[in-house]
Order: sequence, then structure tokens, then C-alpha cells
Amino acid sequence: MHKNNKIMACLIALSAAGLSGLAQADEAFSADSRWGLGDWGGSRTELLEKGYDFKLDYVGEAAANLGGGYDNDKTARYTDQWALGTHLDLQKILGWNAAEFQFSVTERSGRNLSNDRVSDPRAGQLSSVQEVWGRGQTWRLTQMWYKQQFLDGALDVKFGRFGEGEDFNSFPCDFQNLAFCGSQVGNWVGGIWYNWPVSQWAMRVKYNIDPQWFVQVGAFEQNPSELETGNGFKLNTSGTKGAILPLEVVWQPKLGARQLPGEYRLGYYYSSAKADDVYEDVNGDPQPLTGKDFKSHGSKHGWWVVAQQQVTAHNGDAARGLSLFANFTVHDQATNTVDNYQQVGLVYKGLFDGRPKDDIGLGLARIHINDDVTQRQQLSNAVSGIDDYANPLYQPVQHSEYDAELYYGVHVTNWLTVRPNLQYVKHPGGVYEVDNAVVAGLKIQTSF
Repeated sequence: MHKNNKIMACLIALSAAGLSGLAQADEAFSADSRWGLGDWGGSRTELLEKGYDFKLDYVGEAAANLGGGYDNDKTARYTDQWALGTHLDLQKILGWNAAEFQFSVTERSGRNLSNDRVSDPRAGQLSSVQEVWGRGQTWRLTQMWYKQQFLDGALDVKFGRFGEGEDFNSFPCDFQNLAFCGSQVGNWVGGIWYNWPVSQWAMRVKYNIDPQWFVQVGAFEQNPSELETGNGFKLNTSGTKGAILPLEVVWQPKLGARQLPGEYRLGYYYSSAKADDVYEDVNGDPQPLTGKDFKSHGSKHGWWVVAQQQVTAHNGDAARGLSLFANFTVHDQATNTVDNYQQVGLVYKGLFDGRPKDDIGLGLARIHINDDVTQRQQLSNAVSGIDDYANPLYQPVQHSEYDAELYYGVHVTNWLTVRPNLQYVKHPGGVYEVDNAVVAGLKIQTSF
């Protein structure tokens, strides 16, 4: 049996076990257990109380093209990720005041429907209908960091190996489309900002001004070799080109009598590594006309805004209700292919009284290609004399891509959530010649 088929069969069996609701909450596959593999006869809770938290998480994503796209030949693809790790409370274990350690490794495998069905492979989809695919289908060291608090928790210092999106421009990842999942800066400047599962040497310093406000700054190694499949466990700094320095201010209010949670992030990043211009050559002329090397810039930068706010409580229950969200990113006009991105959406948790832990989400996003990139592509085709889109040597001209997703999250058990979804992609890859695509998806999230 194919690996993915085995995994799907296993997950179906786990779902059935969860739905059956075994008698004891701490037994393996009990619907009420917080872990799919249970409490190990109480040992797991005992270890957790002593500071040892062990994790084995799985995310699987299936996608099928229902219509449109670059290749409308119907097919389905499956991709997944395993994450294995531990979190250690060093105050409980060693007596080190307010100290923590995190270690995680991940493995990704499978295929992505976006690569050849939804988008033209010559251009690629700007987003992805299966967000868990990418950064090499391989094993990686994803987290290895130490965190220490000072000044009664006001000052928080974290260093080791981790990605920018873990702390900066952070956003949940319940949607299956990449345009609504995780740190969006890393999706549009992925050559310098490395999201999960890639890690690099880094340090983050956070100062908690009061319970609602904090400011943080970071320094991350910018090393393109970290992205290579064979470097998942690379620890040396060979290949480093510079550093990326993010700065962020975060407000986390509790609104109204129900203390509804919100989070608002305003941030800026600066990269000290050299970056090529997207249009001009070394002399400032259009590069497609001269064929010379692109102009080199000494840095690149951008900024972002993230807003999330719960706005209602369901029948007085603040654990249920409507939340709104929005993301905006702006990037370097001279050096970045995507120069701006916008996203809005909503999530309602516990819409139905009979399913208080289920959630429903709707998201809309626009990803805009830098006008200089579009102009360069048009000029390249003019110089080559190729104006037929069907010609394999034609360079697709990109504009804006629009993505939408509607999902319903079924809270099957405390350790298993299944989210069927429907996605719509307008102008995949920002290429007008590619038909708009309709995709059916299924996202499985489980913690063993």
C-alpha cells in the first residue's frame, strides 16, 4: 500500500476510535483525552507536572481540482507533516527560575496540487492550496531554543534555532490555503524570511510593558543554504549572507464585560544582505534589453500589520463567538517580486449548540506582483519575439492572484480536528491566461 494511503487509513481508524468515546479519558484514542495515544497510565500527566511535555503532532492535507486551473485534468494530491518534540520547564526540572527549552524535528512528504494543476509551472501559484507542502519534503531541525525571563517576567530573551514567524508577524494556521496560514511576511519574502519548518540561528528580546502591550526585536541569520533539502540539520554558519532584523509592537486587549481577546501587531523588517533589483541592470537600464547582471542593492525591507479580534460571545460564552482578522504586508519595491498583500476574514467558534467546539472560517486574500516584475516579463517576451502563451519559451506575465477559502472544522475529539474546505483561486500565479480554479480540500490536525 502507498505511504499516503496507509496514513489515510490510519487516520480514518483514529477518527472512528475518537468518535466512539472510550470509557476512560486517559486511555489511548479516547474522545476526551488531550492526546491520541492517551495518558500512558497517568505517566504523561505526571511527567507534565514535573516539567516534561512530549509532543507528536500530525497535519495532513488533501486537495482535488474540481474545475479550472492550468490543467483541468481531475486529480487529487496529498501532503503531510509530522512534528516530534519536547518542551522542558527548566524551573521545575533544574530549579532555573523562569527558564524553558524547546526541541522539535519535522518531516514533510507528499505532492502539491498547486504545482501543475492549479498554476502554470512556468510561473507557479503565488499562494498554495496545500500550505503544509514546501521547503523541501524532508526531515528538519525546526526548533532548538532556550528562553529565559528576567525582571519578574518583564524581560523575555530567547535564543537558539527557530524561524521568524514563530514570534514575529505570527498568525494561526487553521486554513489550508497558504494565504491564510501562518506568518504572511515569510510567504512573500521567502528568500530571506524563513517560516516553519526551517530554522536558523536567532535571538529575540521581548519587553512586556504591561499585561496588554509588549515590544520585541530580533536578529536572525540569513543563510539561503538552510533552504536546501540536504541541510535540514545544518548547524554551522557557512553560506550566511547577512541578517534579518525584525521589530514589532503588539497590543493584546481584552474588550468589554466578557473580556473578548484581541491581538494587533505592527512590525518592520530590515535585511542586511545584498538583493538583486527586479528590473534594472548594473547600469540602471532595463535588464531584458541588455542581458547584463541585475543591479545589486545593499539591503531590503518591508512592514506588516496583523489584526485579530473576537467581537461577540455566543449566548454569553466567551469561549464561543465571532472573531475577525486582517493581514497586510508591504515589501521592497526595488527588489521583491510581491510588493503588497492583503487579507481579511472571520472565524466563528461554536456556532451550533450541539457542536460547541467546532469552528467555521472564511478568508479572502489578494497577492500583488510588483509592477516592475510585470514590465520585465512583458519586455522579455518582446525581446525574444515570443507572444504565443502556448509556446514553452513564453514567460507568463503576472499581475495579481486572489484566493478564497471556506472551511468547517469538526472537533472530532480533543486531539483530532478535521476541516473540509472549498477554495477558489482567481488568476492562479497572477497569470490571466490560467482559468480560475475551484479546489476541494481536507485538512487533518491531530496531536498524539
